[in-house]
Amino acid sequence: MQIATVILTYNESKHLARCLESVRQVSDDIYIIDAFSTDDTLAIAERYGAKVRQRKWLNYADQFQWALDHCGISTPWIMRMDADEYLEPALIREINETQPPAAVSGIYIRRKVLFKGKWIRHGGFYPHTLLRIWRNAAGSIEQRWMDEHIVLSGGNTMMLKEHLVDHNLNSIHWWVNKHNNYAIREMVDLLNIKYGFLDADNRLLGADSSQARRKRFLKEKVYASLSPGMRASMYFCFRYFLRLGFLDGYRGFIFHFMQGYWYRLLVDVNVKEFEAKLNGDTSRERLVELLRTDYNIAI
Repeated sequence: MQIATVILTYNESKHLARCLESVRQVSDDIYIIDAFSTDDTLAIAERYGAKVRQRKWLNYADQFQWALDHCGISTPWIMRMDADEYLEPALIREINETQPPAAVSGIYIRRKVLFKGKWIRHGGFYPHTLLRIWRNAAGSIEQRWMDEHIVLSGGNTMMLKEHLVDHNLNSIHWWVNKHNNYAIREMVDLLNIKYGFLDADNRLLGADSSQARRKRFLKEKVYASLSPGMRASMYFCFRYFLRLGFLDGYRGFIFHFMQGYWYRLLVDVNVKEFEAKLNGDTSRERLVELLRTDYNIAI
């Protein structure tokens, strides 16, 4: 396969070389869309021969779709990677040896999530399958503020056997700050489910029966209908006890508690705080104004 890889960056000097070292072994072109980094990100990208574009950040979906629309990607296939991910050697070999049938337009890859060096194998986090390679022009990214996926316009899919790895090397302080920002983005999506003030991109719910589609259905049709607070507690218990998250040990407990309870509760606290500020005025104008003035989100 001839593949171009798209990576979004902002101050990723800690991870980018590791990512590019693996990606360049399967990619003909690498595109870095950078949100004006202030560290050595651009120097690392240029050292690996990546094609760099800089653009102001709005959200992940907006930035990534801009790359698909404006970078002039000409390879038959496109791959999506995050800067803190890398391809395992076995996956590199598998990609290089794969020749998808003509009917296939998308390829799923299994992802391992490492937290503080610990592979999170339980709690529903493995196997985590993601559509990461697709035929040029056959895929676009959902326009959402959080949890966006590539959606195909048609064709069949296939699954690779080997893995990419998500292993962020930053401190827990950085992780908490990142999830603080994620909580605001997810708040926007949950508010939109309830109030419908933005155009909803629901293409994934009409796609094939992928893992991402099933999770989205449960999130929007079941999780979002539960009362705030209670749903965070239920979700953590589901992950930690029913899905055996406790088998991931001490670092696994930290991950499942922080990501499966603390973060989910933080999202709900933000939703309740936002609704209190509305003071009963749920008009689109008021919702958009409050996001702009109090959260610096321009809709």
